[in-house]
Amino acid sequence: MNENEWLAARFETDRPRLRAVAYRVLGSMAEADDAVQEAWLRVTRSDASEVENMSGWLTTIVARVSLNMLQSRKSRREDLVDAPETDHAHRREAESVDPEQEALLAESVGAAMFLILDTLTPAERLAFVLHDMFAVPFEEIAPIVDRTPAAARQLASRARRRFQRQGLKPEAVDMDRGLDTAAKTPPAPAGNPAGEASQAGKADFVHAFLTASREGDFEALLAILAPDIVVRADHAAVQMGMATGIGLATGAGLTEEMRGSDAVTRAFSKLSWAPVPALIDGSAGLAYVRDGVAHAVFRFDIAEGLITNIDIRADLTGLDIIILN
Repeated sequence: MNENEWLAARFETDRPRLRAVAYRVLGSMAEADDAVQEAWLRVTRSDASEVENMSGWLTTIVARVSLNMLQSRKSRREDLVDAPETDHAHRREAESVDPEQEALLAESVGAAMFLILDTLTPAERLAFVLHDMFAVPFEEIAPIVDRTPAAARQLASRARRRFQRQGLKPEAVDMDRGLDTAAKTPPAPAGNPAGEASQAGKADFVHAFLTASREGDFEALLAILAPDIVVRADHAAVQMGMATGIGLATGAGLTEEMRGSDAVTRAFSKLSWAPVPALIDGSAGLAYVRDGVAHAVFRFDIAEGLITNIDIRADLTGLDIIILN
């Protein structure tokens, strides 16, 4: 085996871990594959004969490529989660050498984690992913993000505090497989009542609610709503509902209080306007956005696997709102 063949075989050994790094940084499986391929091209143009820590060197290369891609996407204000399938995505899936591992990798990073990762700067996201999820030392992260080790530590610390406010604790990654070793759904934050959803679960419920309402899937909406669900709206939200069309499927429009899963499902089925994912006081929810500005928010309560309350507010005084779309 010559040097090039050895290097190719060594790269293939690390490929699952490199894809895991790129996927968590970029939030897109297709782009993660692009990043790994670009990393391989850079490897072939480099002299690896004196590299002592091959895995660390390869991780640094794919991290630099991923950071460049992330910064480029941020500058174009693109979404950081997987877009609807395209021919490009189909082609990537067809090229996958291990579909089972790809499915496991996608499953291991929940929607809630990406909601929070999307609120971070590219440097914060990379520092957090490399250190907290892949145990890369800050001394190695620092030159990638063009910071000192102390500054790189601060980047990861700021990102970690964002996760802590959500009640999420991303786990370390199995270095051999590139997959999370802990349970997929984190425990509920300390102090939450028994049965209340964690932030990971709440983000999944919010996504399911939004998808079902957009598609007018009556049965899907019923399946995630508690029978005695209560929807409350402040006066400003009621007035906004009349203007935007929310609740008009019932013939009555949005009211200050709505009870029961049947009434709520009819009101929210096929919304005539499209809310977007948002973090509201650090909790997953939805926001009605116009011209890039939030004008109303939806806050959700989850218990025992069902949505029990939805609070709609157009008086946004004192709320910390981060738009995620």
